[in-house]
Amino acid sequence: QVQLVESGGRSVQAGDSLRLSCAVSGRTVSSYIMGWFRQAPGAEREFVATITRGGGIKDYADSVKGRFTISRADAEDTVYLQMNSLKVEDTAVYYCALNANSWTAIYPSDYDYWGQGTQVTVSS
Repeated sequence: QVQLVESGGRSVQAGDSLRLSCAVSGRTVSSYIMGWFRQAPGAEREFVATITRGGGIKDYADSVKGRFTISRADAEDTVYLQMNSLKVEDTAVYYCALNANSWTAIYPSDYDYWGQGTQVTVSS
């Protein structure tokens, strides 16, 4: 069974940095497009970042571009999200997701498996 487990979320101050991890079991990470999404209370789940199988192509939401970096360590079956210059608006539950076969990767419906999420809280 495919499982994705996020970790690294915690409470930080605005301007701080944080690195989230997503450990995947049941599938080989190198075979799939991976993504990060986030969801604030009462809000829709929104796209944050995605990375291709080879890691050569990345895409980011405009709200995080220049501050966040997605990467993958296929040998460890892990995907990361490095978050710098965090803002209060970044507060949300962050979810890791696996895209099994979609040609697009910026919509929640593109992804087939999801983790349980990790909470990131940014205070001013």
